[in-house]
Amino acid sequence: MSLPSILHVPPALYYPKFRAYWFGTLASVMGFQIFLFAQLWLVHSMTGSALYLGYVGLATATPSILLNLIGGVYADKVDQRKLIIITQLINGILMLTLATLTMLDKVMVWHVLILGFTSGAVGAFDQPARQAMYPQLIDRKVMVSAVALNSVLWQGTRIFVPPIAGLIIAIAGTATAFYIASMGSLVMAGVLIMLKTPEVSSASKHSAISNMIEGLRFITSNSIFAYLIGMTFFNSLFGMTYITLMPVFAVDMLKIGSEGQGLLLGVSGVGALITTIWFSSRPNVGNRSKFIVGGVILSGLCVAGFSMSADYLSNYFLAMGLMFLVGVFNSAFMVSVMSSLQLMVPDRMRGRVMGFYGMTWSIMPLGAMLAGVLGSFIGVSSAVALGGLLVSTFGVVVIAINKQIREL
Repeated sequence: MSLPSILHVPPALYYPKFRAYWFGTLASVMGFQIFLFAQLWLVHSMTGSALYLGYVGLATATPSILLNLIGGVYADKVDQRKLIIITQLINGILMLTLATLTMLDKVMVWHVLILGFTSGAVGAFDQPARQAMYPQLIDRKVMVSAVALNSVLWQGTRIFVPPIAGLIIAIAGTATAFYIASMGSLVMAGVLIMLKTPEVSSASKHSAISNMIEGLRFITSNSIFAYLIGMTFFNSLFGMTYITLMPVFAVDMLKIGSEGQGLLLGVSGVGALITTIWFSSRPNVGNRSKFIVGGVILSGLCVAGFSMSADYLSNYFLAMGLMFLVGVFNSAFMVSVMSSLQLMVPDRMRGRVMGFYGMTWSIMPLGAMLAGVLGSFIGVSSAVALGGLLVSTFGVVVIAINKQIREL
């Protein structure tokens, strides 16, 4: 990974429409990250309860799980650009509502839960439409670069936006943070209002249920899609539990407090960001199977290694190194899976397939809950390690039985 290859302009950014879309998405993602930070901060300041923080996560995740497939159907049936404009305007209004309630000192916990639930429902329509639209703004030869650039948005902002959000709250208050967050969604809506996108063939004119069933049949009848999405499902459910349970490792095992916990998650984000920047700097990477299978197997093993070493060795620097590797390998896996799906899925099915794919990431809170319950019997470190090993095992099974993935 040479320095010049990382520093030159990513190929996908040479396309003006994608460039405008990408910078609009950057504003939206930054706003959303500030909103999440301020939302959790507000609930904790009102309740002092970790349980209510869990309720916020559950309220946001539940509609995403239930509605992502329907959102994918509509991403194929309607103008994706207009759908994203509507979802971003609604999100902006939701954030402004919470900001005003907070400023007037009228906010209550149930307000946050309802607005979080509504935001999750809106996201179930927003994310499939985004995933279905941006491939139309580039040439397929730079798909890997475009997918990586979209991953960079999330990997990069999760490193530097939370400290910015904390600074905003400390200086100007939580209401101001919500007002600033809303601007991200409004900027994204404004960019798309001005952006002209190509016409894309839509799904059949049958009912939403019929279109959804058609999408599920398409996935299950093409084993390569079923396996790629299945690997993502396993990774979300079993391999990402360490994120939610990190306070247990930081406080009870490594004895490093909240500052050390932040550094552990931050160094994982740095590893992921470096990897996605590397992917974004090249139009293609050749055989993607080595990144997909190698990434999922090695990330699972590193999660297991982190979990057990934190418990039995309590070495902070070893934990930091393993977290960096988790970020590297997991990012390589995610970018390669996403680019493979975007390259192979027909345009008319893209929204539904990406809606189903997006649903796999919405189940992360359920995986953390399962690991927490299992951890009460066998210990948190063993539960998280078991999840990592399950992810690695699934990767080995896939590469052994599916020739299509070996030949990507």
